[in-house]
Amino acid sequence: MNVIEIRKNTEQKMQKSLEALKVDLAKVRTGRAHSGLLDHVSVDYYGSPMPIAQVATVSVLDARTLGVTPWDKKMVAPVEKAIRDSDLGLNPSSQGDIIRVPMPALTEERRRELLKVVKHEGENAKVAVRNLRRDANTALKDMLKAKALPEDEERRAQDDIQKLTDRYVAEIDKVLLAKESDLLGKT
Repeated sequence: MNVIEIRKNTEQKMQKSLEALKVDLAKVRTGRAHSGLLDHVSVDYYGSPMPIAQVATVSVLDARTLGVTPWDKKMVAPVEKAIRDSDLGLNPSSQGDIIRVPMPALTEERRRELLKVVKHEGENAKVAVRNLRRDANTALKDMLKAKALPEDEERRAQDDIQKLTDRYVAEIDKVLLAKESDLLGKT
C-alpha cells in the first residue's frame, strides 16, 4: 500500500462515517413528518420480518402526518400494529386502505433528551474519524520503519491526513448543528 492509497482509503472510510451519522440522525424524530422515519420498522409479512418500505408506500401527507399505503390490503392491520409497537411512540390509525400516522408535538423535555442523543451520535462519528486518522498514521509510520517512505514524505502525508480529519470533523459539526436547530424548532 502506498501513501495515495492510504489517503484514499481513509477518506472513503471517513465519508462512510459521515453518511452513517446522517442516516442515524434521520431516525431521530423532530416532530415533522418525513418518509424515512419508518425505514427501520419491520412488519411481519406472512411469517418473515420485512421493512415497511418493502410492503407499503410511505408518503408525507402534510407537515405533521405520514400516509402508509400497504400494497396488499390484508397487510393494513399488521403494518398499523408494527408502527404502533415500534420505539417511535407513534399512534397510527387506518382509514380504509391508508394508515395515517400523525406526528405528536415534541415536549421541551423530549427535545432536550433527543439533543443528548444527537450529540452522542455526533461524538461517536468524530471518534470514528479520529480512529481512522490513527490507523492511517500507523500505516504511514510502518512504511517509514520499513524504509518504504522518506521522513519528509511521511510528515507531509500525516499533515494531509490531519487536514482530512479536520474537514470531516467540521462536516460532522455542521450536520449536528442543522439537526439541533431542527430539533429546537428553528428553521
